[in-house]
Amino acid sequence: MLRLSTGLVLRLATIASLTLWAMSASAAAIAQAGPAQAGYGQLVQLFTDWRAFNHPTIVRGRPDYTARAMAAKAARLPQFRRRLAAIKTGGWTASQRGDYRLVEAEMNGLDFFLRVLRPWSRDPGFYQTVFADMSDVPAHEGTFAEPNIDLYQFTYPLSRADDAKLTELIGAVPGLLADARLNLAPSRAHDLWAYGDASLIEQAEALAQLEAGTLTVRDLGGRRPANLTGASPELRAAVRNARLATEEYARWIKAEAPRRNGPSGLGKTNYNWYLKNVLLSPYDYDQQVTLLQRELDRSLASLRLEEVRNRSVAPVAETSEADYPRFTAARADKFYRLLVDAGFIPDKPYYRSALIAQTPGYVAAADRNFFSHITALDPLPLLSHFYHWIELAQLQHEPHSSPIRREVALFNMFEDRSEGWATAAEEVVMHAGLYDDVPHGRELVWAMLANRAARGLASLRVQSNEMNLDEAGRFHAQWTPRGWSDASSRLVGFEQLLYLRQPGYGPSYIIGKLQLDRLIAQASHRAEQQRRPFVFRDVFAEILASGVVPPAIIEDDMAAAAPAR
Repeated sequence: MLRLSTGLVLRLATIASLTLWAMSASAAAIAQAGPAQAGYGQLVQLFTDWRAFNHPTIVRGRPDYTARAMAAKAARLPQFRRRLAAIKTGGWTASQRGDYRLVEAEMNGLDFFLRVLRPWSRDPGFYQTVFADMSDVPAHEGTFAEPNIDLYQFTYPLSRADDAKLTELIGAVPGLLADARLNLAPSRAHDLWAYGDASLIEQAEALAQLEAGTLTVRDLGGRRPANLTGASPELRAAVRNARLATEEYARWIKAEAPRRNGPSGLGKTNYNWYLKNVLLSPYDYDQQVTLLQRELDRSLASLRLEEVRNRSVAPVAETSEADYPRFTAARADKFYRLLVDAGFIPDKPYYRSALIAQTPGYVAAADRNFFSHITALDPLPLLSHFYHWIELAQLQHEPHSSPIRREVALFNMFEDRSEGWATAAEEVVMHAGLYDDVPHGRELVWAMLANRAARGLASLRVQSNEMNLDEAGRFHAQWTPRGWSDASSRLVGFEQLLYLRQPGYGPSYIIGKLQLDRLIAQASHRAEQQRRPFVFRDVFAEILASGVVPPAIIEDDMAAAAPAR
C-alpha cells in the first residue's frame, strides 16, 4: 500500500482537489474532444479514487492492519479492476496508454501486497514509521506502515500546528506497536525476525536524538538540526513514550526470532509474477541471475585491466580530514560541470544545489564501510550515483505534465528506473570523460559495480530460499573487491534485509542500468536506420521526459515518438 508521509498527506489532498476541479471545469471540453479524451479523463478520475483507496483506515494517527481490515481491502480491489477494464483506450497517445499500464501495475502491486507480501502479518520491520532522513529515491526504500512520520518534512523549531500534528502522529506509535504483536502472530519468516530489530533500533535512536536535541535530518537542502526547543509537554511525552515502546518492541523482535523458523523468501513463482506484472520487467528470475553474474564478471575483469593500465600511475593518496570539505566540493563541481557540458542535464540552480548539499563527509578509517572506503580515495563515483538528488530536485520543481506520472509510483515500482539510472550514471560519466585526469578513479567505478552485482545476486538467492541472510551477507562481502565489504557490518545487514523485504530492489541497480543501455541502443538503431544524426543530448532528454516510471513504459513512449522512416 502507499506509504503515506506526513508531508505527502497535504500534497496528495491538494492534487486530488485540483484534479477533480479541473475535470469538472473542463467536462464540456472533454466531451467535445471525443471519446478518446473522455476515456483518459475517466482514467484520471479512477486514479484519484484509487490512490485514496490504497491507504489503510487511520484514526488519530493509528492505522488498522488487522486481518479483517486487510480482507476488506482485498474484497474491494476487484471493483477498481473492473472500472479500469471498462475504460476504452482507442485513439489514445502512447503516453496515455503508458499511464493506463502504470495504474494497472499499481493495482497488481496491491494485489501482491495483500496476497503474497503481507508485510503487516509477516514482517516486524514493517512497523517502523519514524524517519529522520529523506530517501535518495522518490519514496522510502521498502514497505512500511502508514502514516510515515517524516521528521525531515518539518521546520524546527516547530510551529504550534506542527507540534500538534507530531504529537498525534508520534503519540500513536505505542498503540501501533501493540497492534503489531497481534498482527504478526502467524509469521514464521525467520530472517525477517533475525534481522528485523535493526530498523526499530534506528527508529529508537532517532527518537532519542530528537529528545536529546542532537538529531539532524536530511532533505534536498542537506543536513540540518531537528530538536524539541519550545515543544509542548504533550509532544515531549509522546516522543519519550514512542521511544520506550520502540525499544521494547525491538527487544521483543529479537526474543521472538528463534521460534519464527520458516523460510523468508517469496519463491521464484511469486517473484516472477511481481517482476512481470508490477515492475513490468522484461527479465524473469533466471534471466536476472544470468545478467547479474555477467555484470559481476565484467566489472571484476575490467577492474583488473584498469589496474594493469594504471600500473605506472602513482597510487591515490587519501585527503586529510581538514582538506576533505574543499576536496569534495571541487569533485562535486567537476561532476556537475560534466553533466551540463556533455548534455545530460541543463544547468539549473536547483539541480546544482541539490547535488552540492549531499556531498559526503570525511569518515575515519576505523569507521568506514564499503562506500566510505571509496569516498576516502575519491568521492566522484558516489557523487555520480547522487544523480538521484538532481532527479529529486526535478520532481519537486518540474512536476510531470501527466497527473498520473506526477505522483510517485507505488510499491517501489520506481526501483529499476531510479536505482538503475543512478548506477548507470557512474559508468556513463566515466565513459564521457570524468576520469580522464583521474585514472585510478575508473578502478573505483568498477569496484562499485562489482559490489552491486554481488549483493543483487545474493538477494535473488535469498528470494528463492537458496540462501539465508547470513549466507547472502557473506557472498555479498566475499565478491566485493579489495576487502572493502564486511559481512557483519550494519550496511550489509541493512542492504540485504531491504532486498528481502522489497522484491526486485537488490537487482534493480543492475537491471535498471541494463534497461537504460537498451533504450540508448534502440534510439541509436532508429537513427541509423533513418539515416539521421544520433544526438545524445536529445535522446537523454527524451528518456527523462517520460518520468520516473518502469523502463518498459519509457520504451513504448520513445518507440511511438520516433520519426517515421
